[in-house]
Amino acid sequence: MIGGCGVSRKALAALLVLCFGLVSCGRPIGVMQAAGTVPPGTSRVDLLVATTRAADENPAVLFSGERGTGLMVDAVDVSIPPEANRKAGQVQWPRRLPADPLKDFVTVAVDPLDGEKAGENWLRTHMPKSKRVLIFVHGFNNRYEDAVYRFAQIVHDSHADVAPVVFTWPSRASIFDYNYDKESTNYSRDALEELLRRTANNPAVGDITVMAHSMGTWLTVEALRQMAIRDGRVASKINNIILASPDLDVDVFGRQFQSLGKDKPHFTIFVSQDDRALALSRRISGNVDRLGQIDPSAEPYRSKLEAAGITVLDLTKLKTGDRLNHGKFAESPEVVKLIGDRLIAGQTITDSEVGLGEAVGAVAMGAAQTAGSAVSLAVSTPIAIFDPRTRRNYDSQVRRLGQSMNNTVGSVGDSVGAGLPEDPQ
Repeated sequence: MIGGCGVSRKALAALLVLCFGLVSCGRPIGVMQAAGTVPPGTSRVDLLVATTRAADENPAVLFSGERGTGLMVDAVDVSIPPEANRKAGQVQWPRRLPADPLKDFVTVAVDPLDGEKAGENWLRTHMPKSKRVLIFVHGFNNRYEDAVYRFAQIVHDSHADVAPVVFTWPSRASIFDYNYDKESTNYSRDALEELLRRTANNPAVGDITVMAHSMGTWLTVEALRQMAIRDGRVASKINNIILASPDLDVDVFGRQFQSLGKDKPHFTIFVSQDDRALALSRRISGNVDRLGQIDPSAEPYRSKLEAAGITVLDLTKLKTGDRLNHGKFAESPEVVKLIGDRLIAGQTITDSEVGLGEAVGAVAMGAAQTAGSAVSLAVSTPIAIFDPRTRRNYDSQVRRLGQSMNNTVGSVGDSVGAGLPEDPQ
């Protein structure tokens, strides 16, 4: 592990090569200083931010990368520049302070919320008609403001009909503190479980989706596992779990998943075989596959994913501005839109504009002239979708077309669905 005696010089050199892609360079310190007002034309995202970080001495920083005691909660409002001045999928950091709200993300207000009741009231007053809550858990090498601004961007660009909540754990935001960050996720498990339980117990909340990125996926799955062991199941309102570029040992995830019990939330995983950050993590973690870098069409993953009912979106062919290919889920407008339109609502991913999905159903029911249209669609799309629920929906229609059609469709995706660890329940 990084920072330990087991890291080879070669692995450390590879880490240094990635340094410039991971380190936040040239940003001014103090972006969390509340501006109070912003000009017309900007958009505003109101967030509930819960953290296990220690308070920073600088009030314009708010929280440091050190470990605090207990769970601190703030209401944070962030303004987004007008659509004409930005590109979807991007966080526009100010080059200097004060920031220009017409060009930059700006912190508008920060209000500490004292006590569980204050957080409950915030959720009630910000609850949309859908009664959905989206909780975001960031990954390795993130400052407090990184988590806040990134999630504000995701909420804004996805147009998600949710009450947005950020859980930010103590990260020193240094590539040389991988070990510290990993232990900080373990340090924060109880607090995240507490936040999940509070949210699920709130009568104003009807549905919860948890979305985690990178190392934050370890924290998320561990907190869910704790909840399942403590209560016999994951809270019933937690219906969807989204793991983006999960920095998880696939063997360990298999055990964690089994521990969640019979009534599990539905899992969606974003993977990319060209994820350079996870390639390095794999190298320094015993050369065991990382969950976020698997090929879901290859065995043994295809069968195990399908048996577990896990949806996988393979973003390998998708190109974004991320040099590490580790943040595609947030930087791709198409993927962010999927999150807002489909995943949070718990819908099956069958959009023919994105993947095979409905195209297979259309071919199976004779709505398309040839299977070739489905073949060309699956090959050309940059997002390959492996959804076992879609496969089950269309299985009978596919069978009616006969073995030749079945073989044609099978050769395209090998299976519209796939899934991960086998579920013994």
